[in-house]
Amino acid sequence: MSYQALYRVWRPQRFDDMVGQQVVTRTLKNAIITHQISHAYLFAGPRGTGKTSAAKIFAKAVNCHHSQDGEPCNECDTCKAITNGQLNDVIEIDAASNNGVEEIRDIRDKAKYAPTQADYKVYIIDEVHMLSTGAFNALLKTLEEPPANVIFILATTEPHKIPLTIISRVQRFDFRRISATDSFERMKYILDQKKVEYDEKALWVIANAAEGGMRDALSILDQVLSFSDNQVKLDDALLVTGSVTKQLLKKYFLEVCQSQSASALETMKQILGEGKDGQRFIEDLISFIRDVLLYQESPDLIKVESTGLKDEDFTELSKAASSTTLYRMIDDLNNIQMEMRFTTHPDVYLEVLTVKLSQPEADQPVASVSKPTQANQEANQAEVNKLQAQIQALQQTVKELQQQETPTVKPVAKSSSKAVKGQPRVKSRSNRVNLHQIYPVLRAATRQDLAKMKELWGDMLNMLSVPQRSLLHVSQPVAASPDGIIVAFDYAFLFQQATDDQALIQAMEDGLQRLSGDQRRVVFVPKDQWPQIRKEYIQSHGLGKGFSRPAGDNSQPTTASAEAPAEEPASTAPVAVQEPQPKADEQKDLVTTAQELFGSDIVKVENN
Repeated sequence: MSYQALYRVWRPQRFDDMVGQQVVTRTLKNAIITHQISHAYLFAGPRGTGKTSAAKIFAKAVNCHHSQDGEPCNECDTCKAITNGQLNDVIEIDAASNNGVEEIRDIRDKAKYAPTQADYKVYIIDEVHMLSTGAFNALLKTLEEPPANVIFILATTEPHKIPLTIISRVQRFDFRRISATDSFERMKYILDQKKVEYDEKALWVIANAAEGGMRDALSILDQVLSFSDNQVKLDDALLVTGSVTKQLLKKYFLEVCQSQSASALETMKQILGEGKDGQRFIEDLISFIRDVLLYQESPDLIKVESTGLKDEDFTELSKAASSTTLYRMIDDLNNIQMEMRFTTHPDVYLEVLTVKLSQPEADQPVASVSKPTQANQEANQAEVNKLQAQIQALQQTVKELQQQETPTVKPVAKSSSKAVKGQPRVKSRSNRVNLHQIYPVLRAATRQDLAKMKELWGDMLNMLSVPQRSLLHVSQPVAASPDGIIVAFDYAFLFQQATDDQALIQAMEDGLQRLSGDQRRVVFVPKDQWPQIRKEYIQSHGLGKGFSRPAGDNSQPTTASAEAPAEEPASTAPVAVQEPQPKADEQKDLVTTAQELFGSDIVKVENN
């Protein structure tokens, strides 16, 4: 018999054999045990995570007469025929090459006939997102009124391309990326069964290079076995994957942190001279810095043995640079990685990157590898105490000045007139806040839309990539309308990065459209500027006129107060021009406006 690839020989034949998909397999097994089998399923997830394998196992389990605990026996004639692809009632279709209307109509016509050998006729449609619009429409009618004893299993790597009308008629299962630990354990089990010698560090290299795909991991393992004559060695794994040795990465990292650009350039040339791929070098370096960053936060966050380094190495590396420097390095690496996709001279970009990383920012001190001396610590503490005393003195002075100061109408009038003209008081980096996008959202914002967006926020984050999700970790929606949402960032530099990332904005808008059914424009603001922006909007649109008395009037007018959240105080600045008291209709309109803007549940109307 001819040689078969490892991923084919060791393809899972039972739910328990699947790696890293416990939630999916448990749900499918319970559905079979309790006879709650749906007519259509959607398996979505990255490549090589077990979608097609799960579909075949499910087809065997629902048709096996000797199943135990939802698992197929793999011994009866039906199970063997499905495993070998010889059962006529289990039809596997590749939608990439059969994506026309005629092919789906043929499926629809044949699905009406009862199965000939099995209990259920199962259609497995792989890469279903490749179907044309007409083919989806032809499939929709069958999913809406399915024939008896027919099960459709749709598999895809891009679920966002599938019409919502199809998704609403199937049970969706999301297959997640397989962790490096699970891939390592699976490869170790396979090699033990084959009685092949291996180096565990080499398996970790392969597991990390597979990027969450079990099939990719086994394919790389196959290449390493062929390259090294049925052995798995670290050097061979590094050569096959194009990865860089951890010692070279450590040397490069320390030289960059110590501003030794010449030495770092020599190390980088040595890495490229060994035939390493430039893109892989960037990816390995990002992963390396990420491990150092996590070790700085807490050594328990990473599995040291999986990195190929020792605790002593991480202790040295964590002292080489501050967390701020590591953040900057990761940003620079991401930018270079995007630019290198369109060049045939990656070494030029890597040289520029090395010099840039070796030059610390002017406003940041260069991190030192050596531990601070006792004298330096005492001097630093004395300086801190001196600064704290100065701060306390300044705070006391400010407090005294505030008590002596008497408010006047004139400065308020100047501020109010600026607000009416709609001139935002935004300085320096804040100039990048796009008020032309924010004001239309505020004009139609409601409390109900904001509550709805907060409910969908977690689901939307899960639809993004890991880097995009980490960027939005310190953000939250602060206002929403039927056609827009305003997201506030805790840190200004993350706001700037998100504003420049058009792919992130598009992914968020697509995700919210899929979840809510409405198309919304996403706008970003810094959290510290959000209260001022909202205050100026209220003043510039005349929403503050009914919240205060006219100048020179000592009477107590009717007030409508919006008890906004603490981080978003509502504006109650007095208007500096004399105006007549609002009539009852005008007061009613103002109250209605305040309720629409802030929500009727937090608006309190007082008559004094």
